[in-house]
Amino acid sequence: MPRPREFDVDTALDRAVDVFWEHGYEGSSLVQLTEAMGINKPSMYAAFGDKRQLFEKAVQRYIATGPAWEMEAFELPTAHEAAATFLHRTVDVVTSDRHPHGCLVVQGVGKCSPENRPVRDYVAQQRANALDFIRERFERAATEGDPTMTSDPETLALLVAGVSEGIAVRANDGVPAEKLHRVVDLAIQGVFRG
Repeated sequence: MPRPREFDVDTALDRAVDVFWEHGYEGSSLVQLTEAMGINKPSMYAAFGDKRQLFEKAVQRYIATGPAWEMEAFELPTAHEAAATFLHRTVDVVTSDRHPHGCLVVQGVGKCSPENRPVRDYVAQQRANALDFIRERFERAATEGDPTMTSDPETLALLVAGVSEGIAVRANDGVPAEKLHRVVDLAIQGVFRG
């Protein structure tokens, strides 16, 4: 009969999120992960699988615990309001001192060794899903005749996603929030009407 777990799975996973967020996939050792999670390696393997499986679960947790504000932003009446709110809120999130700066999904893998290509592909798919979500919102705006639309939905989605990802990288580099908010204002003024 298996012994009951002596740790909270969600808390341990949240701690793994922070380690991966701070050090990336390849930069996070099993020692760092298990110490942060407060568990030993056998418990980690039993609860989460290997490092790759733990990382994928951490990314899923990261995505699942954050997107409420994204949904709210993209429900605003115009594409202009949706993009501006999304990008400003992105600045707030990626510069918050409550967690590592930047974005786990943007920076968690990057370039990696060939054996970790499946991890990179997994994260790339998560970014592609986010891009699809943004594009669908802009497609709806175009269909509804939103006067703030200035380009085709796919191009606008790529631009907004690119600005969002760039903000995450710059936040990780230490660029302060007030400067990143100015970048958002400039990008929105240059792209959307209204």
